[in-house]
Amino acid sequence: MTKERARRQPIPAGPPPGEAQLREAALAHLARFAATELGLRRVLERRVDRWARRAEAEGQDISPAARARSLAAQVARQMVALGAVDDAAFAAARARRLTKAGRSRRAIAAHLAGKGVAKEVAASVLPDEELDAALAQCRRRRIGPFAPGPMEREARLKAMGALARAGFGRDVAEAALDMETAEAEERLMRLRQG
Repeated sequence: MTKERARRQPIPAGPPPGEAQLREAALAHLARFAATELGLRRVLERRVDRWARRAEAEGQDISPAARARSLAAQVARQMVALGAVDDAAFAAARARRLTKAGRSRRAIAAHLAGKGVAKEVAASVLPDEELDAALAQCRRRRIGPFAPGPMEREARLKAMGALARAGFGRDVAEAALDMETAEAEERLMRLRQG
């Protein structure tokens, strides 16, 4: 521990966060990050939890933390009602970005579920075509059409395994690995542009 850190005084807990403070925190967070309703609620609840830890360390009553948590959920719902939080828009943007990064439909669906996006919303934004994402994964791993040389049987099996672990089905993996380099480059260019 450095001397500067040892000299720092702990941040005083102060009063429990109210609706106004939680709304300000929500707006500050949304100004920097895209979020789902669940994600925003988690951020606000962590803020309440930090207050509760500080208050408990100071010997304060932490019973107002339960009310503050319910206020956090209420503020998150208000942000949805105001249009500041839109799970569908978040899901669409994130799905596009992850597809360009070479993520499979399964990986994208799992990511969106972790962010609190409803299954129906996630299903509506998943890409129809997985081959482009598989090609992006091939490019990142330098396999298939992006391999430095011809792929021998063992290298092809390893590449198939890598694509399977990334969530791509066998037919998509084989199509990506068998594609000519020029066609693969063209498809990736279209993926980046659109």
